[in-house]
Amino acid sequence: MAQPDQFRRIRFWLAVFIAGLVLSGVTAFPLEAELGWLISLLHGSWLRPTAISTQLLPWIERVNEGLSATNDRYPFLAYGTDWLAFAHLAIAIAFIGPWVDPVRNKWVIIFGLIACAGVIPLALIAGSIRGIPLPWRLVDCSFGILGSVPLLICRRSILALERARV
Repeated sequence: MAQPDQFRRIRFWLAVFIAGLVLSGVTAFPLEAELGWLISLLHGSWLRPTAISTQLLPWIERVNEGLSATNDRYPFLAYGTDWLAFAHLAIAIAFIGPWVDPVRNKWVIIFGLIACAGVIPLALIAGSIRGIPLPWRLVDCSFGILGSVPLLICRRSILALERARV
């Protein structure tokens, strides 16, 4: 594959990864409103029987109840998720480095892969301690697995660029 194709491939997959980080960050701000929308959707659609039988709807309703009660009495605790959102946005900015110069900034891709791998033990261990149901923890694990796919593709293309320069 020619170098311009490698650059296009890297930039495409970095754009996918950055978009995922930005979307994760932006959606962490309005959690209570989003949960309300999700509950309305699950109650009023063909998804309701599946959402009930899989325990998704009761879980989302419980999470919404806890979030609403917390926000009513202790709104300052939501500041933690504001920082979580900000962290996603700040990390997304770091991936501009490999966008500009993939070979020189390949360490950012490695950092991202390590972070994606770290999602799995965090979700399994902390999720268990916090009483998160196993299916939901597995969904959380999937973010680390799915996030690593574009980064692994980028890493492979960066290695090809390095070999082409030698």
